Amino acid sequence: MDARELADALPDGVVVADGDGTVVLVSALAGRMLGVDPEAGVGRPLGDVLRLSNTEGRSWAQANRPYDTLPTVTGTPEQAWLLPDGTEVLVVSTIRRPHLGAKVDQVSISLRSGRGRKRLDRERSDLVATVAHELRSPLTGVKGFVQALLNRWDRLNDDQKKLMLKTVASDSDRLSRLIAELLDVARIDTGRLQLYPRASDAAVLVTRVVESVRSATSRPIELDLAPGAEELEIHADPDKFTQVVTNLVENAVRHGDGVVTVSLGVRPEDADQVLLVVEDHGEGIPTELRQRVFTKFWKHGARGGSGLGLYIVGGLTRAHGGAVTIDDAEGGGARIEVAWPMNPPAS
Repeated sequence: MDARELADALPDGVVVADGDGTVVLVSALAGRMLGVDPEAGVGRPLGDVLRLSNTEGRSWAQANRPYDTLPTVTGTPEQAWLLPDGTEVLVVSTIRRPHLGAKVDQVSISLRSGRGRKRLDRERSDLVATVAHELRSPLTGVKGFVQALLNRWDRLNDDQKKLMLKTVASDSDRLSRLIAELLDVARIDTGRLQLYPRASDAAVLVTRVVESVRSATSRPIELDLAPGAEELEIHADPDKFTQVVTNLVENAVRHGDGVVTVSLGVRPEDADQVLLVVEDHGEGIPTELRQRVFTKFWKHGARGGSGLGLYIVGGLTRAHGGAVTIDDAEGGGARIEVAWPMNPPAS
């Protein structure tokens, strides 16, 4: 395979010029991007072939001057440039010298479509907007009640002050939890999630979560422990397992109707795994949307939430070697099953 065939096989467009600024190679993709015939481009000046401009109308060669740089410069970082048709591309180059202080003998330029960066920028903008919205709501409550306490302290009775302070405490807890969720998302995304797994009593952890959520809602929550479930041990970071169960139960309370059922037992298909099932009687999750449920900031319905709960459930469960599936509950609603290993993975 010669240099031209190798360049054509790359996912990015490639243009290479020699030490005199004469083009020696134009890949097929680069030719299509620049509107230049790859064969006809060879032998022409780099500035004539690399027809890129910035918003100020300057060409790539004029702005970067690859042949007149300092001896220590070995290339240019990724930059956004415009093709002749106005399409944005991301351009990076390498500048080669035989040795430090020698003249440049080769300049290689790589061109990549800017669509991926635009999509990433759009996703980041959506992330910022969603986080700002979720943070603003509890912050507004905290600020409003604190201001009322400061301005009207002498005119409020003890019961009114206590109610306001409870609300401030509740909103502060909500803020702390949202920040913790965002940190967990970042750790899951970057592979930096720290786990401290050990043998843990699954029934005790699930029972604590159910009792905690019960105390904060009027929705009835039923706990069904299979025979022998009180003796089941799982291999888990207890804090992370508690977080998984909490997110599932609170999600069912928020989006379901009627009774929420939480059950725990041995998984019928695998005696080495515990099966946690959370069912609600809401509208359920359509089959075509069930994979999207575990993506960041996915929301279904209009009952609030950060859209991070199930993403974290999926990430934490997979990190422990488990799996999460969604099905239909009997009588309507969603049924979420979490299969969690009892034993540590084989070395």
